[in-house]
Amino acid sequence: MDKFRMIFQFFQSNQESFMNGICGIMALASTQMYSAFDFNCPCLPHYNLAYGLGILLVPPFILFLLGFVLNNNISMLAEEWRRPQGRRGKDPSVLRYMFCSMAQRAMIAPAVWVSVTLLDGKCITCAFCTSVPLETLGNASHPRLSQGEIQRVLARIPCKEIYNGQQLIANEVAVRYLRCISQALGWCFVLLMTTLAFLVRSLRPCFSQAAFLKSRYWSHYIDIERKLFDETCAEHARSFAKVCIQQFFEGMSTDLVAARCQLPRKAPADAGEAAEKLLGITDQGTMNMALKSWHRCKPPLHLHPPALPTGNGWAGEGQPPTPTHSSAPRRETAAYYSWV
Repeated sequence: MDKFRMIFQFFQSNQESFMNGICGIMALASTQMYSAFDFNCPCLPHYNLAYGLGILLVPPFILFLLGFVLNNNISMLAEEWRRPQGRRGKDPSVLRYMFCSMAQRAMIAPAVWVSVTLLDGKCITCAFCTSVPLETLGNASHPRLSQGEIQRVLARIPCKEIYNGQQLIANEVAVRYLRCISQALGWCFVLLMTTLAFLVRSLRPCFSQAAFLKSRYWSHYIDIERKLFDETCAEHARSFAKVCIQQFFEGMSTDLVAARCQLPRKAPADAGEAAEKLLGITDQGTMNMALKSWHRCKPPLHLHPPALPTGNGWAGEGQPPTPTHSSAPRRETAAYYSWV
């Protein structure tokens, strides 16, 4: 239990660890889904291809969309992409990093499904059983059978219990041939995915490490800022509701006293604390205006005012500000510069 608790705490440590855990669970779930799936090939010439490729491609697409749905950052990405420019600019590199990060995690479960399906070989056997080369593996010059009848016989290869074309081609030979091709494609797919992941992990720091760190930092900042804003709004809503309820009961007690009902009155101890948390926003219209203002013109990401230009040439970013006159005693400092 301690190990499971440590793993669970690691998944909850930050957003990336949580999403990595979700993607790992989805990958395991895709494997279990395929093992529990009852594969039944229709064994008909015009339906085998659609059924086999459908089982190979449709579930990965659903798992890919499900990976986006389970990712909490998809709503944050859409909100950041669609919000007005306002007082804060939108960085396309940050949006691109967020989308690529979600897409990479969402691709894990589909890749596992495709790999397991190809290594198993049932889908390829069902989809391409009518394309078995009879000239190499079977008896292509079999009499009494037209081309349409040969296609109908070959379409029954995945259904061993109803296959009746042993004189045309042995069922075991055709299944083994198609399964070998499917497994070769599966291992090639696994090798391709592993190589791409290795190249992305190893070559990305060599070219754009600074841009990657910048995009990653600001994507984390947007996530943390959204969480803090939600917590602040929830705290304000709690304080607003508490003050409203307290005022309601105080009004009711005043009415009862006016109706000559003697009721003990005691001022709530936390009324002042709840009122302080309202931060001056005490009506619905002001709160709605604050929420709209946050969406339309978020505050700029600059905590200090910019330095004003002066006559000695100090102006702009990365330069010391001009000293202001004050009553405090002036300190004299000496700065030593070295060209080493």
